[in-house]
Amino acid sequence: MASKSGSITGMVIAMCTTGLRHARQTTRADVAACSDNADAATRRQLSFLLGGVIYGLGGALIGLRPVADDTFDENRVGLDHITFQTASKAELDGAATHLDQLGIHHEPVKDIGPSYILEFRGPDNIALELTAPK
Repeated sequence: MASKSGSITGMVIAMCTTGLRHARQTTRADVAACSDNADAATRRQLSFLLGGVIYGLGGALIGLRPVADDTFDENRVGLDHITFQTASKAELDGAATHLDQLGIHHEPVKDIGPSYILEFRGPDNIALELTAPK
């Protein structure tokens, strides 16, 4: 049913997709910027990043763009968390070791039935997960 604002509420809409194409995340971090000595043509060419950065993830893209100074709260409307897939549990264990080396707190790798997950938070308090198939 459509609400007065035109949004769909109380309905489940099924659609078939072939994967994630891209996601754009806002962040407090200054993740990328043109160097101070970049010429005007370079600044124009990279202006779509708006001070951010875009990473290729297989067939998908994820962008990070700096904005406000507040931190993320998954209890507000919006993103709850984002999960990235690894190829194996060995890679997941390696990621946990890497997070340890960086001093980033994380939960232990968990067996959740159909897969394994590694949970941690980014610098803006966004819940991040890495997952591996069984």
